[in-house]
Amino acid sequence: MSMKRRNTAIAATILTLAAASSSGAPALAEELRIPVLVPLTGFLSLEGTSQRNGAELALREAAADPAISYNVSDTATSPEIAVNAFARATDEAGVVAVVAPMLGTQMLALIPLADTAGVPLLTVSGTAKITELGSANVFRFFPGDRVVKAAQARYAVEKLGAKRPAIVYQTTAYGQSGHAELAANMKDLGAGPVFEEGIDVKVKDMLPVLSKVQAAGADILLLHLHAGSTALVIRQARAMGLDIPIVAGSAMHQPSTAALLEPAELKGVCAESGSSPISGGSPAMDDFLARYRTAFNSEPDAFALGQYDGVKMTLAAIAAGARDADAVRNWLAMHAYDGLAMRYRSDGKGNMAHDAVILCYDGADRTPRIDARYENVTGVD
Repeated sequence: MSMKRRNTAIAATILTLAAASSSGAPALAEELRIPVLVPLTGFLSLEGTSQRNGAELALREAAADPAISYNVSDTATSPEIAVNAFARATDEAGVVAVVAPMLGTQMLALIPLADTAGVPLLTVSGTAKITELGSANVFRFFPGDRVVKAAQARYAVEKLGAKRPAIVYQTTAYGQSGHAELAANMKDLGAGPVFEEGIDVKVKDMLPVLSKVQAAGADILLLHLHAGSTALVIRQARAMGLDIPIVAGSAMHQPSTAALLEPAELKGVCAESGSSPISGGSPAMDDFLARYRTAFNSEPDAFALGQYDGVKMTLAAIAAGARDADAVRNWLAMHAYDGLAMRYRSDGKGNMAHDAVILCYDGADRTPRIDARYENVTGVD
């Protein structure tokens, strides 16, 4: 074949392939991706593992069409590690959303990057500030401090008759955010704190701070601590005979936190949360509980359920036709979704969860009962 005839044949082949492509011939569909970035090591490992499990269970249940892939990265407790994990995760094509770490300092570091990349962040972080920065890419599926701290304060005053509360909180961004909301709510209810102190996550000896609580004449102890610190405060309070009600933050509702304590030590302890899956309450919740136990051989908590619901809502957006990050973001911002824990809808800032519960332990076992419900605390339409 002459050089001229060969070039003509190659050109014809190229034209044929181009015509086939433009005439509606099927092309390979791009795989969608939802990376999971969570703290699996460090002081937030219990909470982060629950967050990962909830996200994974939802992603395992995703429909086959379109295909959705994910990978899990440990962000530990460092903002720098979270930033690097986000950069790696979003460097590949097809990312429509990212399951983002629940640690407030990591979220604050990731939000500018998410805004630059145009990628929605799905999180269960409670830190109030993350939805106050004007970002359109933050979607929080656990009730923030403005919701759960209002419920915690109302329960302490209205149900338990607290008049002289003491507040012990973590010195992390999470702890400081919750402390500010809790103290303000108690003051608004006419029960300003008689004692307030922050403690570092590395502190193991709680006797000094508990002695100050006792000396202040507090009639209730309100906690806003991470899981390990929560268990230490409760154990040492009971050991020293500090016999006042304890209403803790959401870390206490976790089965993994309760497992660190004896049932007798839990008597009279309550906690705020977005939900309590192990307390049951509906066939759908019981089914979730069974599937979670089978998948992870552990008990789910509200962080797992909130992240599960958040990913499920994102999958609903994809099922409705969203195929890129912009479409997913817009769908999440504009639609309501009936999850297992509650009905989710954005308040315009990315706060999706607006209900809270108070659960309490009776000292007989480690399974709490839901003692009070607070719906639509912030009055979102």
